[in-house]
Amino acid sequence: MKHVVIIGNGIAGITAARHIRKQSDYEITVISAESEYFWSRTALMYIYMGHMQLKHTQPYENWFWEKNKINLVKEYVQAIDHVNKTLTYSSGGSINYDVLILATGAQPNKFGWPGQDLEGVSGMVSQQDLEYIEKYTQGIDRGVIVGGGLIGVELAEMLHSRDIKVSFLVREEQFWDNVLPKQEATLISNHIREHHIDLRLQTELKEIIPDENGRVKSVITGDGKEIPCQFVGLTAGVHPNINLAKASGIECNRGVLVNEFMETSIPDIYAIGDCAERRTPVPGRAPVEQVWYTGRMMGETVAKTITGTKTEYLPGHWFNSAKFFDIEYQTYGRVWNQLRDNEAEFYWQHNSENVAMHFIYDKHNHKFLGVNTFGIRLRHEIFDRWLTEEATIQTVLENLRSANFDPEFFKRYEQSIINAYNNEHPDQQLTLKGKKSIIEKIFG
Repeated sequence: MKHVVIIGNGIAGITAARHIRKQSDYEITVISAESEYFWSRTALMYIYMGHMQLKHTQPYENWFWEKNKINLVKEYVQAIDHVNKTLTYSSGGSINYDVLILATGAQPNKFGWPGQDLEGVSGMVSQQDLEYIEKYTQGIDRGVIVGGGLIGVELAEMLHSRDIKVSFLVREEQFWDNVLPKQEATLISNHIREHHIDLRLQTELKEIIPDENGRVKSVITGDGKEIPCQFVGLTAGVHPNINLAKASGIECNRGVLVNEFMETSIPDIYAIGDCAERRTPVPGRAPVEQVWYTGRMMGETVAKTITGTKTEYLPGHWFNSAKFFDIEYQTYGRVWNQLRDNEAEFYWQHNSENVAMHFIYDKHNHKFLGVNTFGIRLRHEIFDRWLTEEATIQTVLENLRSANFDPEFFKRYEQSIINAYNNEHPDQQLTLKGKKSIIEKIFG
């Protein structure tokens, strides 16, 4: 019987294990040094904030694994011998495999800052990081967060929830403006400040200063200012965890290099999830994509290949979602931080609420290319279909009601959006289609 070994028990590795079990009777072993059972990494902040316990983030009961004959091993893999198909544990044991899947995830970026390894300095990726943050933020007055991405704003909200003062160092002109267009980056920057976060834009970390016990005492910024603090969160992005693969002779670049079937340079070894890098990316997609749903899709795809149906990984249209304190964000298609030569835009923002939509379309044929939305929930399947069908921006706007996913009694903004578009394009005068919601019927 074929033995499939998976290193990593995040969403990519566990999805692969589940789908291999659905499609075969292979022996399956999942190895992780982080945790005994799979849990939802996206819930890290909610555990810290007291909304959930770790056990609530485990999608499957503990008996699930034995019932489905998925062996769980809590070990750290030290080496891969791909000639003899053997893995060696740091504890000294070993295990043989027929097929190996690397799902080793990502690690926080460190850029050689003096003091980056002091006590009280942490990233926020793993269960161990969460435990460390819990320990080193007990009773502190201020934390400093370095890096303006999604993990950084989550950590800011976590500390803020415990009345810990937060200084947030972001080297860009606005928060996340290397991803978001200027309008949205400004919106979110202002919103972060509304929550009493000391957001310092165009500010970099120079050094972390220790106290006499080797713990964080303060940070020095690039402009020479000192900020007293007792904790530093390093959230300046992550990079693929390729240490094991690289040391074992598997070809790597930024990530573990894979082809369209997630195969590495070594036969019978695959890489999926945050550690994987496509040699030839799908058009419109990045070679490394470190989001939850791509890990899940890679796991499903590689399971088909391993169980006999060789399947190319085709992720479809880009989408993602996040939360900036109490503003929900979704994106469908591609909305780059700067317009490309063939692109036009329509941006709408409410005059008194943190609600906005940013539409991108082809300026020549009006084909809809992407949307960012803030404070309005959208239906994924409808925007995915519009992108596939190459709908025009006019079709999208006129049918916005059908794409709204907010509950019935939420305030609706579609008429305001289409009115604003008509004001910008007096030659078009679009009409909103579909049934009015109850709120619209009552309040107009």
